[in-house]
Formats: sequence, structure tokens, C-alpha cells
Amino acid sequence: MPPTPARITAVDTYDIRFPTSRELDGSDAMNPDPDYSAAYVVLRTDAEPGQEGHGFAFTIGRGNEVQTAAVHALRHHVVGRPVREVCDDPATLYRDLVGDSQLRWLGPEKGVMHMAIGAVVNAVWDLAAKRAAKPLWRLLAEAEPEWLAGQIDFRYLTDALTPDEALDLLRRGREGADGRTARLLETGYPAYTTSPGWLGYDDDKLTRLAARAVADGFTQIKLKVGADLDDDLRRCRTARAVVGPHVRIAIDANQRWDVPEAIRWTNALAEFGPYWIEEPTSPDDVLGHAAIRRAVAPVKVATGEHVQNRIVFKQLLQAGAVDVVQIDAARVGGVNENLAVLLLAAKFGVPVCPHAGGVGLCELVQHLSMFDYVALSGTTEDRLIEYVDHLHDHFVDPVVIRDGHYMAPTAPGFSAAMRPESIDRYTYPGGTFWAADLDTTEGRAA
Repeated sequence: MPPTPARITAVDTYDIRFPTSRELDGSDAMNPDPDYSAAYVVLRTDAEPGQEGHGFAFTIGRGNEVQTAAVHALRHHVVGRPVREVCDDPATLYRDLVGDSQLRWLGPEKGVMHMAIGAVVNAVWDLAAKRAAKPLWRLLAEAEPEWLAGQIDFRYLTDALTPDEALDLLRRGREGADGRTARLLETGYPAYTTSPGWLGYDDDKLTRLAARAVADGFTQIKLKVGADLDDDLRRCRTARAVVGPHVRIAIDANQRWDVPEAIRWTNALAEFGPYWIEEPTSPDDVLGHAAIRRAVAPVKVATGEHVQNRIVFKQLLQAGAVDVVQIDAARVGGVNENLAVLLLAAKFGVPVCPHAGGVGLCELVQHLSMFDYVALSGTTEDRLIEYVDHLHDHFVDPVVIRDGHYMAPTAPGFSAAMRPESIDRYTYPGGTFWAADLDTTEGRAA
């Protein structure tokens, strides 16, 4: 009898939270006290030891239990599937998850369920890259264009991007790929840092971290804005004095403003030469972004961190509403949908600068940008990946930054695996950190 094929045997989920609010890491005008968190998933298999897929959806604390439950609700679509089949064609599982009519009613293709789908789909890609013994960026860059095009759901996109156009972009993107791979391995992919710019930091900390960023080779930093205009004027003035005239400063309002307020506030900060204004208003307001873009030029408009699916990205590009597309590896439906967004951006000639501030997002999204450089857009001009210097030590294959560049990962997989000891310590509420913390809190209350 032929051997029984290896199958996915379990979908294990973990509610993992880190107490970042205590140092105000991650603080901004809309999220003053985030606890960076992950609804974490591990696909177990009965294949050879170590063949597991890891993925997660990023949240900022309360509600992470809801996101974790949403991931758990997908297990019946996944358990029992042959490992080889799901890794040979992740699009099959992606379409089954997105196409579940009862789950789809909760979206469709947005919100908690769609992020859960992204976590599971990304875990499949992690498993596929491990089985291929390649980092994910290389698996994608070396894949046949026809196969890559087959991973994309073109529903609702063909008025902007057809399958034939996508295939042509992918075929042309392969030209010169070997040389770009060599350059990427040698020098890495350019980054910018948000580490100096959290809204809760005082001016001394902003000054110290901005100076360190320049010394570390970063050519762009980002400041959170939007709570108080006088504070923002002072903070931008402080940062510009530290970094000088040639280092870019991006500003990020995290959806805080209405359209007229976004225009007024951005123009008030224009004297400091902001490179872009990020998330100036609701991520769903396509026409609002277009109006802001017209009114604040030459300041660029960037968004995407909270854009819920490829259809909204399509509309932002069609409406001429953005100068910079910001994909997020854990917001939309995983690698498959992010491939669609990368292709849309390439079709419209708009640079992609991913969001990567949260726990694990730097580890994931570097792979997507590196694929884009090697085998799609073929350039890093005006393209940078966000970098934040915290929580990387909890990952088995953490990002490596050198002279303001992400160095290309070489370990097989999607760089998504957390260290077992971090999972044990920060699983909420029973992990060793949180159990001790809650005991202490209850003791003080008593």
C-alpha cells in the first residue's frame, strides 16, 4: 500500500500579549496605551519533526481573545488537509476560507474574521517555505509567474488589474532577478524607523532616539502626530533640529482627523518638510484621501495599515488618493491578498512602504518587500520598510538591521515562529508573566 500522506493534525491558538503600554511604546493619537499582542496560530502536522506552520494576527491588547477565537473557528477548514496539497497551492485553502458563506456573512473580507484568515494563510506559507527549504521571499521570487498569478483572487479587481496584466508584470519582473537577489543579500533592503516618534515619549527621549537613528544609518524617521497641534509643532521642530535637513521625517496621524482638519493640520506642519502624512483620516474614506492629497501637496499621502482588503486598495489607486501604499502582512487575507496589492501598486506605479510597527510585523513584511524588489517592481527607489526596535527577541528568526537596512533572511520559512519560552511567558492570562502580574494586582487590591 502507498504511504499515507502527511496531514495537518491541529490548529493550536494562543492569546499572546506584551505589556508595551507601561513604557508607552507604540503610543499614538488614537492608541495611547497599546499592549502589543498576537492571536498566534501553529499548524501541527504528522510530517517529519519540525514541519509546522506559524502565523498570527496583530492586535493591541483587549480584544485579542476575540481575534484568537476567530482563528480557532477556522480549524475545521484546515485539520485533515494533506500537507503537500496545501503547500503546493495555498490559494485553494485561501479561497475556501474566504468563500465560506457563513463566515463571509461576518465580513465579507474585512474585520476580525478576515484577519484570522490571514493568520492561517500566512501559517500555510510559512510551512510551504520550510518544506521548500527557502525563506519566503525567495520562494516567491523564484516561483513561476504562472503559479504566482494563480495564487491571486481577481474577483472585484479586473476593472483595474486583469490576470493577463498581472502575468505580464510578473514575467517582466523576473528579468534581472538574479542580480537583484545578489544585491539584496549583500546590502539588504532600506528601512526607516518609528522608534523615536511615539507620541507618549518626552522631548528628551525623542531627541536621543532621533540622533541614534541617524547614527545607525536610517535616512527617514517617523513621528506620531494628531493629539495637540502645539505639541506637534514643537516635536517636529525638535526632530528636524536633531536630524538635519537631509533626513526625511514622515508624520502619522493614525486616522485621527476629519478631512478639513487633516488638511489644516498637515499644512500647519509643512514648514518642517514632512515627507508624507500617514493615515490622515478614516482608512475607508477613499474620496477623503483624494481630497487631502490634492490639498497638502507636495506632502505625500500614505495609507494601508488599516485598509481592510484588496478592493479598497484598488479604489485608492484608481482615485489617485495615495502617493504611498502601505501593506500590512497581518491585516488582509495573508500572502495571497498582499500579492494582489503589490501587483496593483506595480500596475499604477505607486511605491510600497509597508507598515511594520507591531509585534512580529517587521519579521513578516520584509519578505513581501524583498519579493517585490527581486521579482516584481525591480527597484527600492522611494521604498522603505518600517522598523521599530522592540520585541524581536521573542522570535526564532528575528530581523537583522545593518546600516539602516533589513538584511535578507536566509532561514527557511516566513520568520513567524515565536520562541516557546515567550509563548509560555506571555500567553494571556495564564502565562508565567501575566499570572504573576495578575496575582500582584489582586494582592494590591485586597
